[in-house]
Amino acid sequence: MSTSQVTCLIIFAITYLAVIALHKYKFIIAWIGVGFMLIFGILSPFRILHYINWNILGIFWGSLVVAELFIHSKIPAYLAEIIIDRSKNLVWAIIWLSAFSGVISAFVENVATVMIVAPIAFEVSRKLKVSPIPFILGICLSSNLQGTATLVGDPPSMILASYTRMTFNDFFFFEGRPSLFFAVEFAAIISLAVLYFLNRKHKESIQPIEPEKIVSVFPGFLLIGLILALAVASFFDGFMDYLGGLVCLVFGGIGIIWSFFASKVKTFHALKDMDWETLFFLAAIFAIVGSLTETETTSFLAHTVGKLTSGNLLVTYLILVVFSICVSAFVDNVPYFTALVGIIPAMASTYGYPVHLLLFGTIIGTTVGGNITPIGASANIVGVGLLKKQGYETRFKDFAKIGLPFTLFAVAAGALFVWIFWA
Repeated sequence: MSTSQVTCLIIFAITYLAVIALHKYKFIIAWIGVGFMLIFGILSPFRILHYINWNILGIFWGSLVVAELFIHSKIPAYLAEIIIDRSKNLVWAIIWLSAFSGVISAFVENVATVMIVAPIAFEVSRKLKVSPIPFILGICLSSNLQGTATLVGDPPSMILASYTRMTFNDFFFFEGRPSLFFAVEFAAIISLAVLYFLNRKHKESIQPIEPEKIVSVFPGFLLIGLILALAVASFFDGFMDYLGGLVCLVFGGIGIIWSFFASKVKTFHALKDMDWETLFFLAAIFAIVGSLTETETTSFLAHTVGKLTSGNLLVTYLILVVFSICVSAFVDNVPYFTALVGIIPAMASTYGYPVHLLLFGTIIGTTVGGNITPIGASANIVGVGLLKKQGYETRFKDFAKIGLPFTLFAVAAGALFVWIFWA
């Protein structure tokens, strides 16, 4: 290894460990890491701007604006309450609310999904005088799983798209085969069966709850319009260069202009509640991982990983999936997956592996692996925090009792689906 590669790896490792230890300050730490790359001459200011994926940041920002307006419109809360009222009993209310959270999370950021649905779960549990913990855990776990289903559902999906040039439509069908959406939905069906089994004792009858009043239907049409526009834009060249981000920026801009004149949904609230921290964190991670490419460290790491697996495709696939589960159970999946998505294509090229098989398996293990522990995903941290405010303490082992079987069955189902269609 060259001096620049060693220096780059040291800075990357220290930054990564600092993000794990001080997760609350992750975007500040990430930018400090970028600063050290500058100081040691690994990256120039121009190369930092080059490696930041502005198209993905545009997709992230625009879709977040539309999602926040959708939340403030009360449409998802209204739909969730209808689902609750039509459930046979408590266990089915848990299942349907978890499934609904997953559907929303495919297009809305995971934490936002939890914030949408959690108040309804607390209201139901209060009326029935039961613990809200099964509701909240089901909501969090399903949200984390389904975020991988579409390009706009989760940052790792956007990162995957940026490196592989996958479009919005490619998440459904890619190269003539069913893609990540169907792998995730298959995993979701299996995981909901697991949730039912774990909560089968909750047979209490459901009492009707007062439905939310919809503030405005416009954000709902805006979200549908954004999804359709991304689907259409996927057919044009330049979607992953600038067009996808441009589409999302336009729809986000329309939403801001509308909310400025709306009487009940204000621009300030929509912008204030956005996940600005993840936006800046993503930008820094793009630059840091870009330094691995700049110094050709990714090629070195790819060759090293390939040698460890002895060039065996199945062994490589299983190691990547299982290792991703273990890592993501305790650390942020964004820098981890961003690093791997730069290494895997080089390794696949060297050993003749099908690159999309490895990438799809890795992203499923990475995004669902966070469901094992209460600190493995931002949605879990928020959900446990909401429970604590309501006086319900969720211990590590209590979370793992639900999260571990959910994760193992969901990842096994998703990884098997990917292997069948992509090996």
